[in-house]
Amino acid sequence: MDHDQYLYRHPSIPFLVGPVYLSHKFLNRNRNRNSFGQGYISRSGRILSDPVRFDPTNQMRSIVGFLLHLLLLAAAFSSTSASESDHKYQADEAVTLWVNKVGPYNNPQETYNYYNLPFCKPSENPAHRWSGLGEVLGGNELIDSQIEIKFLRNVDRATICTLELDASKVQQFTDAIENSYWFEFFIDDLPLWGFVGETDKNNENKHYLFTHKDISVRYNGNRIIHVNLTQQSPKLLEAGKALDMTYSVKWVETNITFARRFDVYLDYPFFEHQIHWFSIFNSFMMVIFLTGLVSMILMRTLKNDYAKYAREDDDIETLERDVNEESGWKLVHGDVFRPPRNLVLLSAFVGIGSQLATLILLVIVLAIVGMLYIGRGTITTTFILCYALTSFISGYVSGGLYSRNGGKNWIKAMILTASLFPFMCFGIGLALNTIAIFYRSLAAIPFGTMVVMFVLWAFISFPLALLGTVVGRNWSGSPNNPCRVKTIPRPIPEKKWYLTPSVVAIMGGLLPFGSIFIEMYFVFTSFWNYKVYYVYGFMLLVFLILIIVTICVTIVGTYFLLNAENYHWQWTSFFSAASTALYVYFYSIYYYHVKTKMSGFFQTSFYFGYTLMFCLGLGILCGIAYRNCTFVDFFSKGLKFLF
Repeated sequence: MDHDQYLYRHPSIPFLVGPVYLSHKFLNRNRNRNSFGQGYISRSGRILSDPVRFDPTNQMRSIVGFLLHLLLLAAAFSSTSASESDHKYQADEAVTLWVNKVGPYNNPQETYNYYNLPFCKPSENPAHRWSGLGEVLGGNELIDSQIEIKFLRNVDRATICTLELDASKVQQFTDAIENSYWFEFFIDDLPLWGFVGETDKNNENKHYLFTHKDISVRYNGNRIIHVNLTQQSPKLLEAGKALDMTYSVKWVETNITFARRFDVYLDYPFFEHQIHWFSIFNSFMMVIFLTGLVSMILMRTLKNDYAKYAREDDDIETLERDVNEESGWKLVHGDVFRPPRNLVLLSAFVGIGSQLATLILLVIVLAIVGMLYIGRGTITTTFILCYALTSFISGYVSGGLYSRNGGKNWIKAMILTASLFPFMCFGIGLALNTIAIFYRSLAAIPFGTMVVMFVLWAFISFPLALLGTVVGRNWSGSPNNPCRVKTIPRPIPEKKWYLTPSVVAIMGGLLPFGSIFIEMYFVFTSFWNYKVYYVYGFMLLVFLILIIVTICVTIVGTYFLLNAENYHWQWTSFFSAASTALYVYFYSIYYYHVKTKMSGFFQTSFYFGYTLMFCLGLGILCGIAYRNCTFVDFFSKGLKFLF
C-alpha cells in the first residue's frame, strides 16, 4: 500500500459501527472537559429481509458478507494514521507541535500528563487530539503546545516563556530528573523524545534542567520526513531563579522519500539479527521432529495393532484371546467419547480459543499488509474491532462442541462463551485502572472509553457470539462419534506418577514454549523497552510453528494418557496445550528481574497484570489443540468392528 494513501486521514465513511466513533468530547469527558474534536457517528437504518421464507444458506452468506464488510471497513480505518492533515504543507503554513506524556524512563507504563511538571503551559483550553481507541488505551493525550513553528521557516532562538522557580517547582523537577523522566512530542505524526534534565556527574545533589529545545526537521518537497530533538542549555535548579525556556527550528532538505520516513524508528540490527533467523530454523527442526514422532505413533504402533486384528488366518478363539489379553488405549474405546466434566466451561474455552487463533492470524496478516505499526495505537484498535467482529467464531465452535456432547444448559453456554474472556480481562483491567487513577496516570482509562468498550461488546461481540452458538448448535452439533459410549464407565487403574494427568499437562507445554521463547524475547522487548515491533512475518511463522508443535505434543500426550487407560483425556489434553502460557509467565518473571530496570508498585502491577492477561489469552488459544479428535477417531474407527 502506498504510504501517501496509507498515512492520509481516512475520509468520512457513512456506514461504520456507531459506538466506536463517538464524539471526542464524550470519550475524553473525564480527561479534559473543555476539549473538543471530531468523531464518526453511524447513520440509523433498518435491515429488511424476506418475510415469507427463511433460507439458512442465504442468511448465513449474508451474515458472513456483512461481517467481512465491517471487518474491511475496520481494517481500513485502523490502518490509517490519525492525522489532522494530508501531510502536505505550504510555505509558512503552521506545523503543530503536540506534547504527549512524561514519565520515568525505566517504567514505560507509568506516564503522566506533560503539564503535570511545571513546564510552560499554553493558554487556556488548548486543542486536544484523539484518534482512536488504541491511542487512548495506550495512555496518549496529545495537547497543542502552541509553540509557533512554520513550514520551511527557520527559528534561531525564540522564547517559550520565562519559568519562575520556587521551592515546589524545584522539588518537582528534581524528583523527575532523579527518576530519569523523559517526555514525548509529536510533529506531523512523527515522535520526538527527550529527557527533562540531568544530574551533575561530580555532585549528585545538583540537578540541571534543559532549557533549550533544538528541533531539526528534514523535508522532501512539501512533506515532513524526519524530526529530531536535541536538549541543550542545562541550567542549575535553584529556588528564586528565573529560567528562559527557548526553542529553535532548523529545516533541512533530504532525498528520503515520504514512504520511507518511518524507517529511522525501526531497529533493523536488533530484529533481524542472525539469532532471530536461527530461532526460526530451530523451531522448524522441532516441527519436523515432532511430526515424525507423531507419524511414527500413528503409522507404526497403531498400524501393527490393526494388522494383528485383521489377520485372516486367525480363528475366532485366537482373536478373542488376543483381545482379552490386550491392555492400554485399545480397552477404552467405549469411553473416550464420554462427555467431559464441566462441559459448558470446556466448550467456552475451546470456542474462545478458536476465536483468538483466528483473531491473531487476522491481525498479523493485516499488520503485514497494512503496516499497522506506523500509527499510534492502530494495532490495539484493530485487535479490539477484529475481536468484536470475530465473536461469531467462538459461539459457533462452542455451540457445536457443546451440542455434540449432549449439553442441555444452552443459556449458560451462550453467556459463558460470549462473556468469559472479556470479563477476565475486565477484572484485571479494572484493578490496574484503579491503581492508575490513584497515581493520576495517563494509563487510567477514561470513563467514556470504558462505555465505548462496553457498547462494542454488548451490541456487536455479544450478539454475534449468541448467533454463532445457535448456528453451531444446528449446523455442527450432531454427534458423530465412531464408537458408541458404554453405559457403565470403565474403572481407571493406578499408574506411575509420570503418567498422571497433572504431570502430562505440565510437561506438555515445554516444547511449545521452546518453539517461541526467542520470539517472546523480541515481543517483550518491543512492548516494555520502547522498540517498534515490525517483523510480523517472523511472528506469523512462529505462530504457525506454535500451533503445529502444540498439536503434535497434545497428540503424543493424549496417546500416552489413553495408553494408561485413562479416558478423561479432554481436560488433560487442554491443559497440556494451555500450560505453554504457564512457562511464558515464568519467563516473564525472569525477564522482569534480569532484562528490565522497572521499579515501583505501579509499574510492577502493570507489568504482571498485562502479562497475566496475555498469558490467559495464550493459554486458551493453545488449548484448542486439545481437539485432536482426529487422532481419537482414528484408532476408535479401527477398533469399532471388534467390539
